[in-house]
Amino acid sequence: MIQVEDLHKSYGDKAALQGITFDVNEGEIFGFLGPNGAGKTTTLKILTGQLLPSSGKATVMNENTYNNSRLSRHIGVVPENTNLYERLTVEQNLQFFCRLYECDTRNIDYFLEQVQMLDEKKTVVKKLSKGLKQRVLLIRALLHNPKVLFLDEPTSGLDPASADRIHKLIAHLNSQGVTVFLTSHNMEEVDKLCNRVAFIDKGKIVEMGKPADLKLKYARGNAKVLLFGPDDEIVEEYIDLQGIESARKLSKWIEEGRIKSIHSNEPTLADIFVEVTGRELS
Repeated sequence: MIQVEDLHKSYGDKAALQGITFDVNEGEIFGFLGPNGAGKTTTLKILTGQLLPSSGKATVMNENTYNNSRLSRHIGVVPENTNLYERLTVEQNLQFFCRLYECDTRNIDYFLEQVQMLDEKKTVVKKLSKGLKQRVLLIRALLHNPKVLFLDEPTSGLDPASADRIHKLIAHLNSQGVTVFLTSHNMEEVDKLCNRVAFIDKGKIVEMGKPADLKLKYARGNAKVLLFGPDDEIVEEYIDLQGIESARKLSKWIEEGRIKSIHSNEPTLADIFVEVTGRELS
């Protein structure tokens, strides 16, 4: 559905993208992760036709992306920054978009109901909270039934309840066949939603794969055991629960009454990012 090959983008002397390559399969939720300034939004703007790359190839549905009116009919975009008409009502904003894309205005009530905003239909946008504005942006991107949905930090700054509603709608849309490209630095969000993820840092992709596979790859053993030491101090041990030697160790520690607790040692996506880049995801 999305193909990127050796993509470069520079702003003057500054290289924002340095030859990134990846693809996104139809029906996938693909997470594109990295700190602010890593190249996430630049990539998204190229894929949605807002920027021309310096070199390389970027296609969506086998179409070149830049200034492509045919493609724009099949993609939906939720930007990080709110760009609604503040003095118009929710309904007026969405009606304007329907006229622009020649889509059925009856979709407005359906999607407002999906995000529990039907009662806000006549509310002026400037009176809405950030969370409600984000929901309106998501509805706007869905009114023309896109096949690919691009989300740029869709829950940034939202409270957990608002974020959860958006997560559920994204998952529902994906179950209906919509391909989702999600940029974020919220690792819990990505872990919850994405089939595959790519880490980008300083304009380069530094790691890519399924979240579960990456966690196994970077795990230091799959369990952490806290033991009582000779002087009752707490000692950490890392073991592989599938190994015969580890089973013998556990049996011995249990007989000796030394085990305080056993914990999963699976790293988070944020832990993995720190390991591969040497810096925090913030």
